[in-house]
Amino acid sequence: MADNVQHHPKPALTPRTGVSLRARVVLLALISLAAAVIYVSNSWLTERYTETTRNRAELRVALYSGNLISELQRNSVVPLLLSRDPALINALNSADFSQSSARLISYREEIEAKSLILLDGDGRTVAATVRETLGELHRSDPYFVDALRSSETVFSTVQSDSGAYEFTYSRKIEAGNKVIGVIVVEVDLRKFEESWSGISDAVLVTNSHGDVILATEPRWRGKHEDDALTTVPAMTAIRRNFRSTTEWSALPSEMLFLGEAVMRHEARVPFQGWRIASFTSYASVREKVNAFLSLEIMAFAMLLSLTFYLISRRAQFRSVLFAQESADLRQLNDQLQREIAERQRAEKNLQVAEQTLAQSSKLAALGEMSAAVSHELNQPLAAMKTYLAGAKLLLQRKRPDEALSSFQRIDDLIERMGAITRQLKSYARKGGDAFEPMDIRKSVSMALSMMEPQLKRREVRITRNIPRNPVMVMGDRLRLEQVLINLLRNAIDATKTVDAPQVDIIVSRGDYALITVRDNGEGVTDLDNLFEPFYTTKAPGDGVGLGLAISSGIVTDFGGRLTARNGQDGGAVFEVELPILDEEDCDIEAAE
Repeated sequence: MADNVQHHPKPALTPRTGVSLRARVVLLALISLAAAVIYVSNSWLTERYTETTRNRAELRVALYSGNLISELQRNSVVPLLLSRDPALINALNSADFSQSSARLISYREEIEAKSLILLDGDGRTVAATVRETLGELHRSDPYFVDALRSSETVFSTVQSDSGAYEFTYSRKIEAGNKVIGVIVVEVDLRKFEESWSGISDAVLVTNSHGDVILATEPRWRGKHEDDALTTVPAMTAIRRNFRSTTEWSALPSEMLFLGEAVMRHEARVPFQGWRIASFTSYASVREKVNAFLSLEIMAFAMLLSLTFYLISRRAQFRSVLFAQESADLRQLNDQLQREIAERQRAEKNLQVAEQTLAQSSKLAALGEMSAAVSHELNQPLAAMKTYLAGAKLLLQRKRPDEALSSFQRIDDLIERMGAITRQLKSYARKGGDAFEPMDIRKSVSMALSMMEPQLKRREVRITRNIPRNPVMVMGDRLRLEQVLINLLRNAIDATKTVDAPQVDIIVSRGDYALITVRDNGEGVTDLDNLFEPFYTTKAPGDGVGLGLAISSGIVTDFGGRLTARNGQDGGAVFEVELPILDEEDCDIEAAE
């Protein structure tokens, strides 16, 4: 019996050492697992988000490059058209420039160039959209000298006294094999600097010599890229842009965790050896990694809390078997209960932090998307504001019918904005190349949709014959819609004097894709000069005769042709022929 009594205290001591050792092993294993998971997650997430940030920088550079090329290409054909303008040629021959500046101003509003300048044979400004420059001499300027030496349109880059660059297209004007003047079209590329400044990146564009000609940092312009970055480091330029949208002190101090503050991405601009480079901060990478690591730490904290809770419950159960240690166990249990309560409060705080981090991530994604497309929507928004102001004035003057016309134009602009957002998908996939496989049936449907208000207002009957299967070509959907809208507008104007106006649009597929727009108007009297610039059959003030010339140029860029003829039963027939895209080619493009 004595031996039995002596053996009872020993089990009471054994659970203390046994449970304590087991708990230490479990806690050590959990802490080791947490450290390993956090270390691996940090490395993997850092690499992943760095690659994501780099891909987004590449996408933005591709968009910037595409916008530059689009603006340059849009203005490159203007000098050729204006050099053949009979009114400008007559003004230079007669030295009567009383109406020339007004004519240039009307052209500038239509083609959206920065400015237009007409120089005589001595390099003197005789007409300009900015009247303050009349009389200035440009005899030694590159765009005047190079235009006289060349028979083609000349592109020139000139640095002004303020350090900014001016970009111009120029072409000489001849009459009777004699040079009588030069037309100069100034391209507005500075607007891209302002749009780039709205994003936290720093961006610069260099010419073939490596000199900076466009930059979000003004002190970079005119310097070689190496000298520019020495004068103003990339991080300083990014910090300057970032202050305009947020507080720089809010950036995490770990933004230098990779040993450098910024990543640089460079791409070639397919124009005269230009190159574009952007500098992006690593701060967003560290921020996203830390947010995910916070969630992991919260999860392990919850697991540790659960572990402590299980240990306390097991200690309570063992305390019933070992009454002599109940006081110590109750004290330990009270302590563990307090710790559990603290863990629960910490868990609630972490849940609130998780919700805050999720909301911050959504706001960051929204801000990034807004900055990427804001410059694409500024022009339609500005036009909508103008139409709203006009509609308000018309309503005040009790002219509701004319106000409805302004509202319809606003509706067309909204459709256009929707098309712009859909176009961003092609930019994301194709970079700066705007050509992609497209179904011309969708372009025809979109053009008819945008012209529907005018067709209803004129009560024009529309018949269309479109195949059920896709008709695929390689091109730019928005530019093809521009051509179709122009043809439909001409058809509507041609049927003004017809009692039962009708427009037919037919899409067919054979060796090539064919779009036919036919009206029942009076037809075309001069088919030979129809596509010549400045040729128009409309009344003065209704147009300057550039619509069909520009449309023909767009179709030619697609590798097709735009033709016109008179129908057998009267009316005009316009046909757009485009190279057909085989299904095999579509599959290859989709794979790329």
